[in-house]
Amino acid sequence: MQISLSRKNDVPLQQQIAEQIVFLITTGKLRPGQQLPSVRALAVRLKIHHNTISKAYRELVRRGWLTRRHGSRLCVGAAEEARAHGTDGSLDELINETIRRARLMGYSLQALQERVMERVFAEPPDHVLVVEDDAGLREIMRAEVTAKVGRAVKACSPEQLAKNPELAVTAQVVAPDYAVRLAKRFAPRDRPCVALTFSGADEHIKLIRELAEPSVIGVASVSKMLLKTARGLLAPALGERHTLKEFLVTPGGKADLRGVDLAFCDSLAMAKVRSRNKIHYRLIALESVETLAITLSAQLDYGGRRARSNVWPRS
Repeated sequence: MQISLSRKNDVPLQQQIAEQIVFLITTGKLRPGQQLPSVRALAVRLKIHHNTISKAYRELVRRGWLTRRHGSRLCVGAAEEARAHGTDGSLDELINETIRRARLMGYSLQALQERVMERVFAEPPDHVLVVEDDAGLREIMRAEVTAKVGRAVKACSPEQLAKNPELAVTAQVVAPDYAVRLAKRFAPRDRPCVALTFSGADEHIKLIRELAEPSVIGVASVSKMLLKTARGLLAPALGERHTLKEFLVTPGGKADLRGVDLAFCDSLAMAKVRSRNKIHYRLIALESVETLAITLSAQLDYGGRRARSNVWPRS
C-alpha cells in the first residue's frame, strides 16, 4: 500500500492518507476483504504520529470504505447492504392477459412463472446497469460506458438495486471493483456482474512534478467524491510550490479555468470547462471498458441462439 505524504501544503495529513486509500480501493490496488496495515505499523512506515493514522482509519470506517472484522485488523469493506423491497409492475394488462391464456391452455401459475423467468434470462441484456453509490461517479461511468459500448446505459445506487432487484433482470450489471460484492448478488446467474477498474493517475501526477515554475493546478469534476480524492492524491506532488483549485461542475453549468496552468477534467467536465490546458482524466480504465464491450458482444450472439432453442411445449 503505497502512500506519499507532504507536510508542505494545507491539506491535513489525515485527509491525504484517507483519500489516497480511497483511491487505492477505487483503482483496484486494494481489494474487498484485504487487510490494511495496523495503525502503528503504518505510522512507523510513514513516520507520523499513530493518532493521525487512527483518525484517517476511523473516517474511512464511517464512510464505509473500511470495516473491522472480529479479531482482525481493518479490511477493505464492501458496499453497505440495504433492505430488499419489491415494486409493482407497469405492464399489468399484459400480465393479466398472459395469466388468463396460460390457464386456458392448462398451465399452472408456477409453470408460467418458471418459464417466463427462463425466457427472460435467456435473452441477451437490453441495457447496461451501472451500480455506484456516488451520484457524480455514476454519471461519469454512464457516459464513458455509453461512448464505448453503444448500448442503452442506466445507473442506480446499491441501495436502489437492493430495494428494486428487478432492475437487474434484463441488464448487464457493472460496478466498480469495490462495489461488486453487493451488486453481483442481484445480477442474473447467467450474466454475472462485470467489475470495472478505475484508472490510475500516474501520468497526471508526473505532469505536475515536471512543472518548472510554481503553477496553479485545477481539477474540474461533476463528482464531489472525485474532487475530494484528487485533493488528497495530488497533495504530495503539489507541495508548497503549486496551488490547487477545485471546480464542481453542476448540471447545465460551465467552469472557467483559463487562469490555471493545468486543468484536469473528468469525461463530463471536459465539454463544460473553458481552458487551453485541459487534461482528460478517464475514470474507467480503457482495458476494463473494452472487456465489457467484448462481454456484451458475446452475450448477444449466445443469447440469441439460446432464446431460439427455448420453445414452450405444447399441451
